[in-house]
Amino acid sequence: MNMMERNDHSKERRWRDDIRGGKQEGHEAQTGDDLLVEDLDMMEREENGEDKAGLHGLLQRPYMTTVLLGVIVLLLLCIIVLLFLIPGKKKLSDVNGDLQQNITEYAQEQKRNDVVRNTSGEAVVVKLPEEQDENKDAGTVSGQETQSGQSHVEEKMPASDEFVSADGDKTAVVIDIEDENDVAYTKEFILNEALPYFADNNQDAIWDLAHLKRYVKLSAGLEGTNQYYYMGGVNSNGRPEGKGLAIYEKNSYYYGDWSDGIRSGEGVWFKFYIGQKDEDNAMGKYMAHSYSGSWANDLPNGQGAEHYDVDTSKLQVRERILQNVVGNFNNGLYDGELYANTVDYTGNVEEWSGITEKGVFQLWRDMSAIGECSVWQKVDDSSLYMDIDKSENKNQGLKELLKPETK
Repeated sequence: MNMMERNDHSKERRWRDDIRGGKQEGHEAQTGDDLLVEDLDMMEREENGEDKAGLHGLLQRPYMTTVLLGVIVLLLLCIIVLLFLIPGKKKLSDVNGDLQQNITEYAQEQKRNDVVRNTSGEAVVVKLPEEQDENKDAGTVSGQETQSGQSHVEEKMPASDEFVSADGDKTAVVIDIEDENDVAYTKEFILNEALPYFADNNQDAIWDLAHLKRYVKLSAGLEGTNQYYYMGGVNSNGRPEGKGLAIYEKNSYYYGDWSDGIRSGEGVWFKFYIGQKDEDNAMGKYMAHSYSGSWANDLPNGQGAEHYDVDTSKLQVRERILQNVVGNFNNGLYDGELYANTVDYTGNVEEWSGITEKGVFQLWRDMSAIGECSVWQKVDDSSLYMDIDKSENKNQGLKELLKPETK
C-alpha cells in the first residue's frame, strides 16, 4: 500500500470518528445521521472482517431462523417414519416366515397324499373275507361254487320285456394288491395304474392306456371266461359296492357306482374298437363308444349321454354319421325326448331331435313303400329328416350293453 492510500484511510477514519464523537458529545442528530452512523459501523465491521466469521456470521442472518426450523421439522419426520418402518419390516418378516412354513406344510401334505394315491387312493385295496381264503380261486366274488372252483354272481332270468346287461352278469374277479412295489404288468398293476385316471375322468389318458398292449392283452384274456376284473369297494359279501373300476372283455371298461355287484348310480362305460371292423363300429368308422350318466339294474337308466369317436376320414362324400345322443334311457334303450348330433365327411356338425318310447322312435314320416321311416328331425330345419330301415325301429339304444338275444 502506498503513502497516498494510507493517507486516504487515515482521513476517512478521522471523518468517522468525528461523526461518532459529535453524537457522543450530546449534539442532536437527525435520523439520517443515525442511519449514517449505523451504516458506518457496518462498513467498519465488514472492513475488519467481522461478517466473514463463517457459520457464526451466517446464523446471525434474520432468515436463518426459518431455515433452521424447517430442518428440525424434517429431521423429526424422518425419525417418525423410521419408527414405523422398523416394526413393519419385522412384521413382514414374520408373515414371510409363516407363509413359508404354511407352504412347506402344504407341500408335505401333498406328498403324503401322493403316496396314498399311488398305493391305493381311490383304488381301495380289497381285503377278501377270511372264508374266501379256502376257495381255489381266492380272488373271485363270493357266490355259488362252480365245478371249476370259481364263483359267480347268481344269474337272474329276465322277464319277457326285461332287458339284461350283456356284461353285468359276469363274475367279478376282485383284485387285491399283494405287492404295491411290483411293477410287473399283472392285472393288479394294470387296475391300480388305470383307476386314478378313470376316477378323474381323464379321457385322453384313458384312451392312451386302453390302447397299450398290456390292456388289450388283459381284456382279451377275459373272453369266454364269464368274468371281469374289478378293483374298488366291496360289501360284506365281497361284491362290488361303492366306487370301483371294472375291466371287461372286448376292451370295455366301467367306472362308477356299484350296489351289491350291480352298476347302480352314476358311472361311465367305455368300449374301444381296437383292431375291430364290424357293424358295431360301422365297419371301422367308429373308434370308440361310451355312455356317461345314470345307471340302475346294471344298465343305463335315467338321464345320460352316449358318445361315439368318429374317424371322419373313413366317411364317404355326403355321408353323415351319429356322434352324440343325449336324453333319457330305460334299461339301455332310448326313452323320451332325445337330442343328437351327426358329423359328416367334412367335419360339419348338425343337430337333430327325436321322440322314443322304450327303444321305438315316433315317426316323423312313414315311407312303407320303400321300407324306410324318418326318426330324426333336424333342429334348425324341420323339413329335413334322417331315415332308418323300418324293420330296425326297435330296441334302439346302447345295443352293445344288451345281451344278444334281447337286441
